[in-house]
Amino acid sequence: MGQPMKNLLRKLLGDRGERAGVKHLKKQGYRIIAKQYRNQFGEIDIIAQIGATTVFVEVKTRKSENDGQPFEAVDRRKQEKLTRAALAWLKKHRRLEQPARFDIVSILWPDDGSEPRLTHYENAFEPTGRGQMFS
Repeated sequence: MGQPMKNLLRKLLGDRGERAGVKHLKKQGYRIIAKQYRNQFGEIDIIAQIGATTVFVEVKTRKSENDGQPFEAVDRRKQEKLTRAALAWLKKHRRLEQPARFDIVSILWPDDGSEPRLTHYENAFEPTGRGQMFS
């Protein structure tokens, strides 16, 4: 299978995972503000709200654990990108003084037709940088 096809299949799996993540968050009482939000710093999969807290959600979906757990892909570099993108969003929407946090929705979704295993990690990591955000 060529690289363009692999990339397409990876994107389709990621989109499926994000839809499952949105469904899960809604069931938990979250209000979805934005999906696949992009700015000059990067993309945030889901921006949601629960109570007064803005929640920036990174969704990671894998077919297997061969390359580790999906959430392990949210390394320090990814956390820095998410922090910068989230900070810009908070500034733009005048929410810097309100509580915010980062969650990860980790999904294992095998090809064998079985149900996906979804794990929601609330407050999964602290913002990078120097105290720019409040949790």
